Amino acid sequence: MTSTDPFAAIADPHRRHLLEELRRAPRTVGELAEGLPISRPAVSQHLKALLDCNLVVVNVAGTRRIYSVNNSGFDRLNLWLDQFWS
Repeated sequence: MTSTDPFAAIADPHRRHLLEELRRAPRTVGELAEGLPISRPAVSQHLKALLDCNLVVVNVAGTRRIYSVNNSGFDRLNLWLDQFWS
């Protein structure tokens, strides 16, 4: 079963790393997998988890799927966290 909880998604250090990379620039799975100790299929699975909770979006350019951060997807996280600073 896939979770749509963004907190569960960012609990994984590989997903946090992917988000940090995507914050710098949109990337393909292959670009994201470079230098990681996990396989391309594992990167794809992590990206699917991030997609399911709207933290990333994917755009298709020809045969390439380019992932980027979905800023509006972080609204739910920000609203929850902001209650502690108000």
